[in-house]
Amino acid sequence: MAHGYLPYDIDQRLLLPPDMRAWLPQGHLALFILDVVGELDLSPIYAVYDAKDERGRAGYHPAMMVALLIYGYCTGRPSSRRIERATHEDVAFRVIAGDRHPDHDCIAALRKLHLDALAGLFMQVLQLCQKAGLVKLGHIAIDGTKIKANASKHKAMSYERMGEAEKKLQDEVQRLLAEAERIDAEEDGQHGKGRRGDELPKELARRESRLAKIREAKAALEAEAKAKAKAKAKAEADASAEQAKAKSQERDAETGPTPPEAAPKAPDPQEAKPAPKAQRNFTDPESRIMPDGANKGAFVQGYNAQIAVDAEAQIIVAADVVQAPNDVRQLVPMAEAIVANVGALAETTSADAGYFSKENVEHPALATTNLLVPPSRLKHGQAPSPGSDNPAASPADRMRHKLASDEGRALYKMRKAIVEPVFGQLKAVRSLRQFLMRGLAAARGEFALMALTHNLLKLFRSGVRALAPIAG
Repeated sequence: MAHGYLPYDIDQRLLLPPDMRAWLPQGHLALFILDVVGELDLSPIYAVYDAKDERGRAGYHPAMMVALLIYGYCTGRPSSRRIERATHEDVAFRVIAGDRHPDHDCIAALRKLHLDALAGLFMQVLQLCQKAGLVKLGHIAIDGTKIKANASKHKAMSYERMGEAEKKLQDEVQRLLAEAERIDAEEDGQHGKGRRGDELPKELARRESRLAKIREAKAALEAEAKAKAKAKAKAEADASAEQAKAKSQERDAETGPTPPEAAPKAPDPQEAKPAPKAQRNFTDPESRIMPDGANKGAFVQGYNAQIAVDAEAQIIVAADVVQAPNDVRQLVPMAEAIVANVGALAETTSADAGYFSKENVEHPALATTNLLVPPSRLKHGQAPSPGSDNPAASPADRMRHKLASDEGRALYKMRKAIVEPVFGQLKAVRSLRQFLMRGLAAARGEFALMALTHNLLKLFRSGVRALAPIAG
């Protein structure tokens, strides 16, 4: 029986459309990215190349490279090798690249060289989202998540173990040096002193290298401990001086002037030492061991990524990466970042119990928003405390009372629906399980790239097509 098949001949030569955009259907994400990049201010990137002389081979166009990176992050393929391969295999990447194929070294080098400028594009994309009406500042939710560093937690060592390992390795190096000296003396007796044999044994070189790394990590931990002790000593001295001054003024008012009391001697910061359990990672020293909230009892070598999300369209209005394993010190900085980025706080700002402290809920930076942060986590099915609206009640009780009201319950219930899906999209859909680059600054830049591409995807799916210029 004959079948009505359409013609199929993979050897047939086809004349592809001369306009590469016609290779993709209208409304494709890649075409949207090309339009957006055409509106972004890339002058900080161009300036680097304009400052160089014109000798050597011409480089790839920065706009093309930026568009490739942004599309790679949008589609969950941030790896430079995957992007290079995609310019050969994926039509959308091929269109963005203009049928050129930059190698992964070029892509990785551009990302590393211009990471700050690329992260700075976050604000430009956020402004596009604001102009499109996707940021309403009705309710902003703040949350954090742990993201693995490009380092293994098994490459970390505590200060206490560093001391033990240093002594053990030092003894081992001395033993190997003595053994090498003995062998040299025997060979000199057999072959004479003219024989060359000054290379270190591989075993000795490896141990000396390991010893140098441990000493470097120890020195860094000790410097960090001294810096913390110095800051603490200054704060305590200032507080003690203020307290002594207040007491002196009170006493003078009652009994007349008296000689000032000697201030208590503060501990010397130079004698401060790290805690025995203080850890440092040899691969990424700026990363930290942190509890993994998604897996109870587990720990990751990583960073704490923070986002503030507007409820209207789940646009990220502020993002940061910090080394602190908990969130309590991040609420005020995130509130300040929101104001810096979008001009004001939302009518309501919510965060989970990890952000609560008396200082946070009474901080002037949060005075203009209806702040909803529970003082403690509740077990499943546990009834919340009614709290109290008495002005004399503690900040925790007043917050409990606010959260127990119908309005407070309804607003706080939306927190999870606003911010947690964003982390799900970043991690599960776009594969942000681990940073590609090492160091806090690099992690911040990479997370800003993820945040701006998240916002671009929201802008794309909102149906916005005509983009107004960002400036003005």
